[in-house]
Amino acid sequence: MKIAVASEGRMVTEHFGHCENFNIFEVENNQITKMESIPNPGHRPGFLPNFLNDMGVKVIISGGMGGGAIEIFNEKVIEVITGASGDAQEVVGAYLQGKLKSTGSVCHEHHHHNECK
Repeated sequence: MKIAVASEGRMVTEHFGHCENFNIFEVENNQITKMESIPNPGHRPGFLPNFLNDMGVKVIISGGMGGGAIEIFNEKVIEVITGASGDAQEVVGAYLQGKLKSTGSVCHEHHHHNECK
């Protein structure tokens, strides 16, 4: 299974679409087996959920995310976790232990990084 974390370097970002990179974790038997960081290929409506789906991602973790992206992920049966913060690898570890739950944080402003609630 692949888990993507919208990040700024190694830290979970506040807003999915404006992240610097995605840390992609491959997981087998509830253990991280591989990690890679890929740059955000660009924020445009509907693109990133399809891009991550094409990579085989099954879970996306972010601080916040717009409602449109959440809808596309839901259509693709990709689990969305919002409200996360901290080190990406630690957040994935918490998810794998069942300790990370989505807060449902939805961003309503695409132009302001600090508007996610």
